[in-house]
Amino acid sequence: MESVLQLGMLGFLDWPEITMIIVIVLILFGTMKLPTRWGRGRRSFDSGFKRAVQDFLDEFGRDPRKRHHPTYSSGLNSLESNENSASPMTRWFVIWLAQGFGVGRIPWAPGTFGSVLGLGWFAILLLVAQWSPVSAGVIYLGSALASVWTCEAAEILLGEKDPGSIVLDEIVALPTCFLGWVFYLWLQLGELPSVEFFFGVKTCFLALGTFLAFRFFDIAKPWPIKQSQAWSHGWGVVMDDQLAAVYVNVVVLLVHVGLQLAQRSG
Repeated sequence: MESVLQLGMLGFLDWPEITMIIVIVLILFGTMKLPTRWGRGRRSFDSGFKRAVQDFLDEFGRDPRKRHHPTYSSGLNSLESNENSASPMTRWFVIWLAQGFGVGRIPWAPGTFGSVLGLGWFAILLLVAQWSPVSAGVIYLGSALASVWTCEAAEILLGEKDPGSIVLDEIVALPTCFLGWVFYLWLQLGELPSVEFFFGVKTCFLALGTFLAFRFFDIAKPWPIKQSQAWSHGWGVVMDDQLAAVYVNVVVLLVHVGLQLAQRSG
């Protein structure tokens, strides 16, 4: 464990490197979109809260086919038999799961709160990996694939395309942000990092820096993240977050390589 921490601390990121990542991201992609999105979110807080409360009260008493988005007419037709046979509790459970156990109903920045749950999901996967790396990998891939169906079903039931309340996509994408670190340490040392490596008192900035980078890319949506939202079914909901996580890995890798080259030349 000590060797893993030493390699992670010396070979990857500390506070100066986290700052460097943020600076690089801002230089490459700019921040023009962020104030607009955040400002719009703050201005709509009151109306969003009232709408969330009202939706919570009457959502499951409505017939989803009467309030669907035209885009989903074919999906509704194909799932009509399932909707007729599904109980209200089943429909409630699908939406509850897609909304991150209710976290997605928070009226302000639900994606950010969903990403916090993603950190917890990543910690659980790390715990499973200490027992069985294969099991952790199967659970990780299985949850990502299952989220595609769950998000699509929730879209149909809610009658909206990728509503902000669906945060399961952020939850399952957060662990992808750490894959580079996990595989690097596994290949270099032959052991997987423990939960303490990312969430310990002295190393929690690793999780914080990764979390902030993920939120930036998920909000800014540089190419091809934004374009992936047009994909059919639940793939458009899930893949934009997965691609944002890929961006995080690329930025971390570039910073790591740059630091290694700087150390050798120095």
